[in-house]
Amino acid sequence: MLFNSFEFLFAFLPVALLGFFLIGRDRQPIAQRRAILWLVVTSLFFYAWWNPANLALLGFSVIFNYCLSRQLGQAERSPSTRKLLLSFGIFVDLALIGYFKYANFFVDTVNQTARTEFHLAKIALPLAISFFTFQQIAYLVDTYRGTAQRYKFLEYTLVVTFFPHLIAGPIVRYQDILPQFAKESVYRFSGQCFSIGLTVFMAGLFKKMVFADRISGFANAAFGAAAQGVSLTFSEAWAGALSYALQLYFDFSGYSDMAIGLAYMFGIRFGINFDSPYKAISIIDFWRRWHITLSNFLRDYLYIPLGGSRQGTFRRHLNLMITMLLGGLWHGAGWTFVVWGGLHGAYLVINHQWRSLRRSLGHDLHQDPAWLRGMGWLTTFLAVVISWVIFRAHNLQTAGAILGAMLGMNGLALPQFLEARLGFLRSVGATFDGFTVNVGISQQYAVFGIAILLAIAWFTPNTQQWMGRYSPTLDQPIAANHPVWFEQFWQKLSWHPGKVWSAIVALLTAVSLLCFTRVSEFLYFQF
Repeated sequence: MLFNSFEFLFAFLPVALLGFFLIGRDRQPIAQRRAILWLVVTSLFFYAWWNPANLALLGFSVIFNYCLSRQLGQAERSPSTRKLLLSFGIFVDLALIGYFKYANFFVDTVNQTARTEFHLAKIALPLAISFFTFQQIAYLVDTYRGTAQRYKFLEYTLVVTFFPHLIAGPIVRYQDILPQFAKESVYRFSGQCFSIGLTVFMAGLFKKMVFADRISGFANAAFGAAAQGVSLTFSEAWAGALSYALQLYFDFSGYSDMAIGLAYMFGIRFGINFDSPYKAISIIDFWRRWHITLSNFLRDYLYIPLGGSRQGTFRRHLNLMITMLLGGLWHGAGWTFVVWGGLHGAYLVINHQWRSLRRSLGHDLHQDPAWLRGMGWLTTFLAVVISWVIFRAHNLQTAGAILGAMLGMNGLALPQFLEARLGFLRSVGATFDGFTVNVGISQQYAVFGIAILLAIAWFTPNTQQWMGRYSPTLDQPIAANHPVWFEQFWQKLSWHPGKVWSAIVALLTAVSLLCFTRVSEFLYFQF
Protein backbone atom coordinates (compact mmCIF):
# COMPACT_ATOMS: atom_id res chain seq x y z
CA MET A 1 0.00 0.00 0.00
CA LEU A 2 1.49 3.29 -1.10
CA PHE A 3 1.20 6.55 0.80
CA ASN A 4 0.19 8.10 -2.53
CA SER A 5 -2.85 5.90 -3.15
CA PHE A 6 -6.58 6.28 -2.62
CA GLU A 7 -6.85 3.16 -0.46
CA PHE A 8 -4.23 4.51 1.94
CA LEU A 9 -5.55 8.07 2.16
CA PHE A 10 -9.27 7.34 2.31
CA ALA A 11 -9.43 3.90 3.94
CA PHE A 12 -6.35 2.72 5.83
CA LEU A 13 -5.20 6.01 7.38
CA PRO A 14 -8.62 7.15 8.71
CA VAL A 15 -9.28 3.70 10.20
CA ALA A 16 -5.80 3.56 11.79
CA LEU A 17 -6.17 7.01 13.34
CA LEU A 18 -9.75 6.54 14.48
CA GLY A 19 -9.07 3.15 16.04
CA PHE A 20 -5.95 4.35 17.86
CA PHE A 21 -7.62 7.33 19.50
CA LEU A 22 -10.88 5.54 20.30
CA ILE A 23 -9.08 2.64 21.94
CA GLY A 24 -6.53 4.76 23.77
CA ARG A 25 -8.80 7.56 25.02
CA ASP A 26 -9.32 5.78 28.35
CA ARG A 27 -6.47 6.83 30.64
CA GLN A 28 -6.04 3.30 31.96
CA PRO A 29 -2.69 1.65 31.06
CA ILE A 30 -4.51 -1.36 29.62
CA ALA A 31 -6.29 0.89 27.11
CA GLN A 32 -3.01 2.42 26.04
CA ARG A 33 -1.48 -1.02 25.51
CA ARG A 34 -4.48 -1.98 23.41
CA ALA A 35 -3.95 1.16 21.35
CA ILE A 36 -0.33 0.14 20.82
CA LEU A 37 -1.50 -3.34 19.83
CA TRP A 38 -3.89 -1.70 17.36
CA LEU A 39 -0.99 0.18 15.78
CA VAL A 40 1.06 -3.01 15.52
CA VAL A 41 -1.80 -4.89 13.86
CA THR A 42 -2.57 -2.10 11.41
CA SER A 43 1.14 -1.70 10.60
CA LEU A 44 1.46 -5.43 9.88
CA PHE A 45 -1.61 -5.21 7.66
CA PHE A 46 -0.01 -2.26 5.88
CA TYR A 47 3.17 -4.29 5.29
CA ALA A 48 1.29 -7.40 4.17
CA TRP A 49 -0.65 -5.44 1.56
CA TRP A 50 2.17 -5.86 -0.98
CA ASN A 51 2.92 -9.52 -0.36
CA PRO A 52 1.45 -11.37 2.65
CA ALA A 53 4.18 -14.01 2.37
CA ASN A 54 6.80 -11.45 3.42
CA LEU A 55 5.04 -11.06 6.75
CA ALA A 56 6.66 -14.33 7.88
CA LEU A 57 10.14 -12.90 7.28
CA LEU A 58 9.34 -9.72 9.18
CA GLY A 59 7.84 -11.76 12.03
CA PHE A 60 10.90 -14.02 12.23
CA SER A 61 13.24 -11.02 12.23
CA VAL A 62 11.34 -9.30 15.04
CA ILE A 63 11.04 -12.39 17.24
CA PHE A 64 14.65 -13.49 16.66
CA ASN A 65 16.17 -10.11 17.41
CA TYR A 66 13.96 -9.47 20.41
CA CYS A 67 14.80 -12.83 22.00
CA LEU A 68 18.49 -12.32 21.31
CA SER A 69 18.39 -8.81 22.79
CA ARG A 70 16.91 -10.28 26.00
CA GLN A 71 19.83 -12.67 26.21
CA LEU A 72 22.32 -9.89 25.56
CA GLY A 73 20.75 -7.80 28.29
CA GLN A 74 21.50 -10.36 31.01
CA ALA A 75 24.34 -8.85 33.00
CA GLU A 76 25.39 -12.20 34.51
CA ARG A 77 26.60 -13.47 31.14
CA SER A 78 30.32 -13.32 30.55
CA PRO A 79 31.72 -10.70 28.12
CA SER A 80 32.85 -13.43 25.72
CA THR A 81 29.39 -15.03 25.68
CA ARG A 82 27.69 -11.68 25.08
CA LYS A 83 30.11 -10.88 22.27
CA LEU A 84 29.41 -14.28 20.72
CA LEU A 85 25.65 -13.69 20.94
CA LEU A 86 26.00 -10.28 19.32
CA SER A 87 28.13 -11.68 16.50
CA PHE A 88 25.60 -14.46 15.95
CA GLY A 89 22.71 -12.00 15.79
CA ILE A 90 24.46 -9.68 13.35
CA PHE A 91 25.50 -12.67 11.22
CA VAL A 92 21.91 -13.95 10.96
CA ASP A 93 20.55 -10.49 10.17
CA LEU A 94 23.14 -9.81 7.49
CA ALA A 95 22.76 -13.33 6.10
CA LEU A 96 19.07 -12.66 5.48
CA ILE A 97 19.88 -9.42 3.66
CA GLY A 98 22.72 -11.14 1.82
CA TYR A 99 20.51 -13.93 0.54
CA PHE A 100 17.52 -11.90 -0.53
CA LYS A 101 19.39 -8.84 -1.79
CA TYR A 102 22.77 -10.03 -3.05
CA ALA A 103 22.62 -13.74 -3.88
CA ASN A 104 21.72 -13.16 -7.54
CA PHE A 105 24.35 -10.43 -7.83
CA PHE A 106 27.01 -12.73 -6.34
CA VAL A 107 26.19 -15.61 -8.67
CA ASP A 108 26.13 -13.34 -11.73
CA THR A 109 29.48 -11.83 -10.74
CA VAL A 110 31.05 -15.28 -10.29
CA ASN A 111 29.71 -16.41 -13.67
CA GLN A 112 31.09 -13.32 -15.42
CA THR A 113 34.47 -13.51 -13.68
CA ALA A 114 35.11 -17.25 -13.74
CA ARG A 115 33.12 -17.98 -16.93
CA THR A 116 30.96 -20.46 -15.06
CA GLU A 117 27.28 -21.20 -15.58
CA PHE A 118 25.83 -21.41 -12.09
CA HIS A 119 22.09 -20.81 -12.06
CA LEU A 120 20.04 -19.31 -9.27
CA ALA A 121 16.37 -18.51 -9.70
CA LYS A 122 15.48 -14.84 -9.39
CA ILE A 123 14.97 -14.01 -5.72
CA ALA A 124 12.29 -11.44 -4.97
CA LEU A 125 13.49 -8.73 -2.60
CA PRO A 126 11.21 -8.47 0.46
CA LEU A 127 10.02 -4.92 0.96
CA ALA A 128 11.94 -2.84 3.53
CA ILE A 129 14.25 -5.69 4.59
CA SER A 130 17.26 -3.37 4.81
CA PHE A 131 15.44 -0.80 6.94
CA PHE A 132 13.90 -3.08 9.55
CA THR A 133 17.07 -5.18 9.75
CA PHE A 134 19.43 -2.23 10.25
CA GLN A 135 17.15 -0.83 12.91
CA GLN A 136 17.26 -4.08 14.86
CA ILE A 137 21.02 -4.47 14.46
CA ALA A 138 21.35 -1.03 16.05
CA TYR A 139 19.24 -2.20 19.00
CA LEU A 140 21.34 -5.35 19.43
CA VAL A 141 24.55 -3.32 19.47
CA ASP A 142 23.09 -0.75 21.89
CA THR A 143 21.94 -3.57 24.18
CA TYR A 144 25.42 -5.11 24.06
CA ARG A 145 26.93 -1.73 24.93
CA GLY A 146 24.49 -1.29 27.78
CA THR A 147 22.97 1.90 26.38
CA ALA A 148 19.54 0.47 25.48
CA GLN A 149 16.67 -0.15 27.86
CA ARG A 150 14.84 -3.46 28.01
CA TYR A 151 11.40 -3.17 26.45
CA LYS A 152 8.41 -5.47 26.38
CA PHE A 153 7.79 -7.39 23.18
CA LEU A 154 4.76 -5.32 22.16
CA GLU A 155 6.62 -2.02 22.45
CA TYR A 156 9.66 -3.45 20.66
CA THR A 157 7.49 -4.67 17.79
CA LEU A 158 5.74 -1.31 17.56
CA VAL A 159 8.98 0.58 16.96
CA VAL A 160 10.08 -1.86 14.25
CA THR A 161 6.76 -2.01 12.42
CA PHE A 162 5.24 1.48 12.94
CA PHE A 163 3.96 2.04 9.41
CA PRO A 164 5.03 5.69 8.83
CA HIS A 165 8.72 4.65 8.77
CA LEU A 166 8.56 0.89 8.08
CA ILE A 167 9.11 0.88 4.33
CA ALA A 168 11.81 3.50 3.66
CA GLY A 169 12.80 5.05 6.95
CA PRO A 170 13.76 7.07 8.80
CA ILE A 171 15.75 4.54 10.83
CA VAL A 172 14.40 5.42 14.27
CA ARG A 173 15.89 4.71 17.68
CA TYR A 174 13.92 3.07 20.44
CA GLN A 175 14.98 5.61 23.04
CA ASP A 176 13.57 8.38 20.84
CA ILE A 177 10.17 6.81 20.11
CA LEU A 178 9.00 4.71 23.06
CA PRO A 179 9.20 7.51 25.68
CA GLN A 180 6.75 9.43 23.51
CA PHE A 181 4.27 6.54 23.56
CA ALA A 182 4.57 6.55 27.35
CA LYS A 183 2.89 9.98 27.50
CA GLU A 184 -0.86 10.05 28.11
CA SER A 185 -1.29 13.01 25.77
CA VAL A 186 -0.35 10.85 22.77
CA TYR A 187 -3.53 8.82 23.16
CA ARG A 188 -5.83 11.85 23.08
CA PHE A 189 -6.64 13.31 19.70
CA SER A 190 -5.06 16.74 19.12
CA GLY A 191 -6.45 18.98 16.42
CA GLN A 192 -3.16 20.88 16.32
CA CYS A 193 -1.08 17.73 15.85
CA PHE A 194 -3.44 16.50 13.16
CA SER A 195 -3.47 19.77 11.21
CA ILE A 196 0.32 20.15 11.38
CA GLY A 197 0.88 16.51 10.49
CA LEU A 198 -1.59 16.72 7.61
CA THR A 199 0.11 19.87 6.29
CA VAL A 200 3.54 18.22 6.31
CA PHE A 201 2.10 15.07 4.74
CA MET A 202 0.40 16.98 1.94
CA ALA A 203 3.56 18.99 1.26
CA GLY A 204 5.41 15.71 0.81
CA LEU A 205 2.65 14.27 -1.35
CA PHE A 206 2.79 17.32 -3.61
CA LYS A 207 6.58 17.02 -3.96
CA LYS A 208 6.23 13.39 -4.95
CA MET A 209 3.25 13.58 -7.31
CA VAL A 210 3.87 16.96 -8.96
CA PHE A 211 7.63 17.55 -8.80
CA ALA A 212 9.32 14.14 -8.71
CA ASP A 213 6.98 12.15 -10.93
CA ARG A 214 6.70 14.88 -13.58
CA ILE A 215 10.43 15.50 -13.93
CA SER A 216 11.13 11.76 -14.01
CA GLY A 217 10.04 11.50 -17.65
CA PHE A 218 13.09 13.42 -18.86
CA ALA A 219 15.45 11.29 -16.77
CA ASN A 220 13.85 8.06 -17.99
CA ALA A 221 14.11 9.21 -21.61
CA ALA A 222 17.81 10.10 -21.35
CA PHE A 223 18.94 7.06 -19.38
CA GLY A 224 16.74 4.72 -21.41
CA ALA A 225 18.12 6.01 -24.70
CA ALA A 226 21.71 5.74 -23.46
CA ALA A 227 21.09 2.15 -22.32
CA GLN A 228 19.94 1.32 -25.88
CA GLY A 229 23.12 2.73 -27.39
CA VAL A 230 21.78 6.12 -28.50
CA SER A 231 24.44 8.84 -28.37
CA LEU A 232 23.16 11.69 -26.24
CA THR A 233 23.96 15.29 -27.01
CA PHE A 234 25.56 17.56 -24.43
CA SER A 235 22.18 19.12 -23.59
CA GLU A 236 20.31 15.80 -23.41
CA ALA A 237 22.91 14.29 -21.10
CA TRP A 238 22.79 17.24 -18.71
CA ALA A 239 18.99 17.36 -18.88
CA GLY A 240 18.82 13.67 -17.99
CA ALA A 241 21.35 13.95 -15.17
CA LEU A 242 19.76 17.04 -13.62
CA SER A 243 16.27 15.59 -14.03
CA TYR A 244 17.23 12.45 -12.15
CA ALA A 245 19.01 14.47 -9.46
CA LEU A 246 15.79 16.46 -8.97
CA GLN A 247 13.52 13.41 -9.22
CA LEU A 248 15.45 11.61 -6.49
CA TYR A 249 15.63 14.79 -4.40
CA PHE A 250 11.90 15.50 -4.39
CA ASP A 251 10.91 11.83 -4.27
CA PHE A 252 12.93 11.20 -1.11
CA SER A 253 12.17 14.62 0.35
CA GLY A 254 8.49 13.98 -0.26
CA TYR A 255 8.59 10.55 1.37
CA SER A 256 10.47 11.92 4.38
CA ASP A 257 7.88 14.68 4.84
CA MET A 258 5.03 12.21 4.52
CA ALA A 259 6.57 9.89 7.13
CA ILE A 260 7.07 12.81 9.55
CA GLY A 261 3.55 14.09 8.92
CA LEU A 262 1.94 10.68 9.43
CA ALA A 263 3.77 10.11 12.70
CA TYR A 264 2.82 13.56 13.96
CA MET A 265 -0.85 12.88 13.32
CA PHE A 266 -0.44 10.30 16.08
CA GLY A 267 1.44 12.84 18.21
CA ILE A 268 4.85 11.19 17.55
CA ARG A 269 7.95 13.10 16.47
CA PHE A 270 10.57 11.57 14.17
CA GLY A 271 14.02 12.98 13.61
CA ILE A 272 14.83 14.90 10.43
CA ASN A 273 15.93 12.57 7.65
CA PHE A 274 16.35 15.03 4.78
CA ASP A 275 17.58 18.59 5.23
CA SER A 276 18.03 20.52 1.96
CA PRO A 277 21.13 18.56 0.83
CA TYR A 278 21.51 20.52 -2.42
CA LYS A 279 22.31 23.58 -0.30
CA ALA A 280 25.38 21.78 1.11
CA ILE A 281 28.69 23.62 0.75
CA SER A 282 30.81 20.46 0.98
CA ILE A 283 30.46 16.69 0.63
CA ILE A 284 30.76 16.39 4.41
CA ASP A 285 27.89 18.85 4.71
CA PHE A 286 25.94 16.92 2.06
CA TRP A 287 26.06 13.69 4.08
CA ARG A 288 24.89 15.57 7.15
CA ARG A 289 21.77 16.46 5.19
CA TRP A 290 21.02 13.47 2.90
CA HIS A 291 19.38 10.39 4.44
CA ILE A 292 20.50 11.58 7.84
CA THR A 293 19.42 8.51 9.82
CA LEU A 294 21.28 6.13 7.48
CA SER A 295 24.38 8.34 7.65
CA ASN A 296 24.16 8.28 11.44
CA PHE A 297 23.74 4.50 11.44
CA LEU A 298 26.79 3.97 9.23
CA ARG A 299 28.79 6.38 11.39
CA ASP A 300 27.78 4.87 14.76
CA TYR A 301 27.72 1.17 13.86
CA LEU A 302 30.36 0.87 11.13
CA TYR A 303 32.71 3.85 10.82
CA ILE A 304 33.37 4.35 14.56
CA PRO A 305 33.71 0.59 15.36
CA LEU A 306 36.25 0.39 12.51
CA GLY A 307 38.28 2.99 14.38
CA GLY A 308 36.79 6.20 13.03
CA SER A 309 39.39 8.96 13.04
CA ARG A 310 41.15 7.79 16.21
CA GLN A 311 43.97 5.84 14.57
CA GLY A 312 45.60 8.34 12.27
CA THR A 313 44.90 9.92 8.91
CA PHE A 314 45.42 6.82 6.78
CA ARG A 315 43.07 4.68 8.87
CA ARG A 316 40.47 7.43 8.90
CA HIS A 317 40.51 7.57 5.10
CA LEU A 318 40.45 3.78 4.85
CA ASN A 319 37.50 3.63 7.24
CA LEU A 320 35.67 6.28 5.21
CA MET A 321 36.19 4.29 2.01
CA ILE A 322 35.01 1.04 3.59
CA THR A 323 31.96 2.74 5.07
CA MET A 324 30.94 4.40 1.83
CA LEU A 325 31.59 1.29 -0.29
CA LEU A 326 29.31 -0.72 1.99
CA GLY A 327 26.84 2.16 2.06
CA GLY A 328 26.79 2.11 -1.72
CA LEU A 329 26.26 -1.66 -1.78
CA TRP A 330 23.40 -1.23 0.71
CA HIS A 331 21.56 0.82 -1.90
CA GLY A 332 21.55 -1.99 -4.45
CA ALA A 333 23.16 -5.18 -5.70
CA GLY A 334 25.16 -3.85 -8.64
CA TRP A 335 28.57 -2.50 -9.52
CA THR A 336 27.12 0.92 -10.23
CA PHE A 337 26.18 1.22 -6.55
CA VAL A 338 29.62 0.04 -5.44
CA VAL A 339 31.33 2.59 -7.70
CA TRP A 340 28.93 5.29 -6.51
CA GLY A 341 29.81 4.52 -2.90
CA GLY A 342 33.51 4.46 -3.67
CA LEU A 343 33.25 7.78 -5.47
CA HIS A 344 31.60 9.39 -2.46
CA GLY A 345 34.25 7.83 -0.25
CA ALA A 346 36.90 9.50 -2.42
CA TYR A 347 34.96 12.76 -2.26
CA LEU A 348 34.98 12.61 1.55
CA VAL A 349 38.69 11.82 1.72
CA ILE A 350 39.48 14.79 -0.53
CA ASN A 351 37.17 17.02 1.50
CA HIS A 352 38.85 16.03 4.77
CA GLN A 353 42.31 16.58 3.27
CA TRP A 354 41.27 20.02 2.02
CA ARG A 355 39.95 20.98 5.46
CA SER A 356 43.15 19.75 7.11
CA LEU A 357 45.25 21.78 4.68
CA ARG A 358 43.25 24.93 5.36
CA ARG A 359 43.48 24.44 9.12
CA SER A 360 47.27 24.04 8.81
CA LEU A 361 47.32 27.40 7.01
CA GLY A 362 45.47 29.01 9.89
CA HIS A 363 42.07 29.41 8.15
CA ASP A 364 38.92 29.62 10.25
CA LEU A 365 36.52 27.25 8.49
CA HIS A 366 33.53 28.86 10.23
CA GLN A 367 34.31 32.31 8.82
CA ASP A 368 34.53 31.61 5.09
CA PRO A 369 33.61 34.53 2.82
CA ALA A 370 30.47 34.25 0.68
CA TRP A 371 32.39 33.65 -2.56
CA LEU A 372 34.25 30.68 -1.06
CA ARG A 373 31.03 29.14 0.29
CA GLY A 374 29.52 29.65 -3.15
CA MET A 375 32.41 27.84 -4.81
CA GLY A 376 32.06 25.01 -2.31
CA TRP A 377 28.33 24.77 -2.97
CA LEU A 378 28.75 24.67 -6.77
CA THR A 379 31.56 22.11 -6.61
CA THR A 380 29.55 19.92 -4.25
CA PHE A 381 26.42 20.05 -6.36
CA LEU A 382 28.25 19.16 -9.58
CA ALA A 383 30.09 16.32 -7.84
CA VAL A 384 26.79 14.93 -6.52
CA VAL A 385 25.07 15.17 -9.93
CA ILE A 386 27.95 13.30 -11.56
CA SER A 387 27.68 10.56 -8.93
CA TRP A 388 23.90 10.28 -9.46
CA VAL A 389 24.55 9.36 -13.09
CA ILE A 390 26.45 6.27 -11.97
CA PHE A 391 23.80 5.57 -9.32
CA ARG A 392 20.93 5.67 -11.84
CA ALA A 393 22.52 4.02 -14.89
CA HIS A 394 21.69 0.40 -15.72
CA ASN A 395 25.39 -0.44 -15.93
CA LEU A 396 28.80 1.21 -15.94
CA GLN A 397 28.88 1.37 -19.76
CA THR A 398 25.70 3.44 -19.81
CA ALA A 399 27.03 5.68 -17.05
CA GLY A 400 30.26 6.19 -18.98
CA ALA A 401 28.37 7.13 -22.13
CA ILE A 402 26.25 9.73 -20.32
CA LEU A 403 29.19 11.21 -18.44
CA GLY A 404 31.16 11.40 -21.67
CA ALA A 405 28.34 13.34 -23.32
CA MET A 406 28.16 15.66 -20.29
CA LEU A 407 31.87 16.38 -20.70
CA GLY A 408 31.37 17.31 -24.37
CA MET A 409 32.82 14.18 -25.95
CA ASN A 410 29.85 14.10 -28.35
CA GLY A 411 30.20 17.79 -29.15
CA LEU A 412 28.80 20.93 -27.57
CA ALA A 413 25.15 20.85 -28.67
CA LEU A 414 23.21 23.54 -26.81
CA PRO A 415 19.46 24.26 -26.65
CA GLN A 416 18.13 26.12 -29.68
CA PHE A 417 16.76 29.06 -27.68
CA LEU A 418 20.30 30.00 -26.61
CA GLU A 419 21.44 30.62 -30.16
CA ALA A 420 20.41 34.29 -30.14
CA ARG A 421 22.62 35.00 -27.11
CA LEU A 422 25.43 32.47 -27.51
CA GLY A 423 25.71 32.25 -31.28
CA PHE A 424 29.37 33.34 -31.06
CA LEU A 425 30.20 29.90 -29.63
CA ARG A 426 29.82 28.44 -33.13
CA SER A 427 33.41 29.57 -33.66
CA VAL A 428 34.56 26.98 -31.11
CA GLY A 429 32.40 24.18 -32.50
CA ALA A 430 29.13 24.65 -30.63
CA THR A 431 25.82 23.80 -32.29
CA PHE A 432 22.26 24.60 -31.25
CA ASP A 433 20.49 21.31 -31.87
CA GLY A 434 20.84 20.00 -28.34
CA PHE A 435 17.53 18.12 -28.20
CA THR A 436 16.85 15.45 -30.82
CA VAL A 437 13.93 13.23 -31.73
CA ASN A 438 16.06 10.17 -30.99
CA VAL A 439 15.76 10.79 -27.26
CA GLY A 440 12.46 12.65 -27.22
CA ILE A 441 13.09 15.20 -24.46
CA SER A 442 11.00 18.34 -24.87
CA GLN A 443 13.37 21.31 -24.91
CA GLN A 444 10.93 23.85 -23.49
CA TYR A 445 9.42 21.68 -20.76
CA ALA A 446 12.74 20.15 -19.70
CA VAL A 447 14.64 23.42 -19.40
CA PHE A 448 11.74 25.20 -17.70
CA GLY A 449 11.01 22.33 -15.31
CA ILE A 450 14.65 21.85 -14.34
CA ALA A 451 15.14 25.58 -13.77
CA ILE A 452 12.05 25.85 -11.55
CA LEU A 453 12.89 22.82 -9.44
CA LEU A 454 16.52 23.85 -9.03
CA ALA A 455 15.36 27.26 -7.79
CA ILE A 456 13.04 25.58 -5.28
CA ALA A 457 15.75 23.20 -4.04
CA TRP A 458 18.38 25.94 -3.77
CA PHE A 459 16.55 29.02 -2.58
CA THR A 460 13.38 28.11 -0.72
CA PRO A 461 13.09 26.78 2.86
CA ASN A 462 12.47 23.08 3.34
CA THR A 463 9.24 21.84 4.91
CA GLN A 464 10.60 21.87 8.46
CA GLN A 465 11.73 25.47 8.03
CA TRP A 466 8.35 26.41 6.55
CA MET A 467 6.69 25.02 9.68
CA GLY A 468 8.84 27.29 11.88
CA ARG A 469 8.06 26.94 15.57
CA TYR A 470 5.45 24.25 14.82
CA SER A 471 8.12 21.90 13.43
CA PRO A 472 7.00 18.33 14.21
CA THR A 473 10.49 16.83 14.43
CA LEU A 474 12.81 15.89 17.27
CA ASP A 475 15.59 18.16 16.01
CA GLN A 476 15.87 21.37 14.06
CA PRO A 477 17.10 21.76 10.48
CA ILE A 478 20.57 23.11 9.81
CA ALA A 479 20.61 26.89 9.77
CA ALA A 480 21.04 28.35 6.29
CA ASN A 481 23.77 30.84 5.42
CA HIS A 482 21.39 33.33 3.83
CA PRO A 483 21.38 37.12 4.32
CA VAL A 484 19.24 38.39 7.20
CA TRP A 485 16.73 40.06 4.88
CA PHE A 486 16.30 36.78 2.99
CA GLU A 487 15.56 34.86 6.17
CA GLN A 488 13.14 37.52 7.38
CA PHE A 489 11.29 37.41 4.06
CA TRP A 490 10.69 33.67 4.23
CA GLN A 491 9.90 33.81 7.93
CA LYS A 492 6.94 36.08 7.19
CA LEU A 493 5.63 33.42 4.81
CA SER A 494 6.09 30.51 7.23
CA TRP A 495 3.15 28.26 8.06
CA HIS A 496 0.66 29.26 10.72
CA PRO A 497 -2.96 28.30 11.38
CA GLY A 498 -5.33 30.40 9.33
CA LYS A 499 -7.55 30.62 6.27
CA VAL A 500 -4.75 31.42 3.82
CA TRP A 501 -2.65 28.38 4.66
CA SER A 502 -5.77 26.21 4.82
CA ALA A 503 -6.55 27.26 1.26
CA ILE A 504 -2.96 26.59 0.16
CA VAL A 505 -2.95 23.09 1.69
CA ALA A 506 -6.34 22.37 0.12
CA LEU A 507 -4.97 23.44 -3.27
CA LEU A 508 -1.86 21.24 -2.88
CA THR A 509 -4.09 18.34 -1.90
CA ALA A 510 -6.42 18.81 -4.88
CA VAL A 511 -3.57 19.03 -7.37
CA SER A 512 -1.88 15.97 -5.87
CA LEU A 513 -5.08 13.92 -6.00
CA LEU A 514 -5.57 14.84 -9.65
CA CYS A 515 -2.17 13.27 -10.32
CA PHE A 516 -3.21 9.92 -8.83
CA THR A 517 -3.94 8.61 -12.32
CA ARG A 518 -0.18 7.96 -12.55
CA VAL A 519 0.69 6.51 -9.15
CA SER A 520 4.30 5.35 -8.84
CA GLU A 521 6.37 3.83 -6.06
CA PHE A 522 8.94 5.83 -4.15
CA LEU A 523 12.47 5.36 -5.43
CA TYR A 524 13.81 4.30 -2.04
CA PHE A 525 11.42 1.35 -1.93
CA GLN A 526 13.89 -0.57 -4.12
CA PHE A 527 16.71 -0.14 -1.60
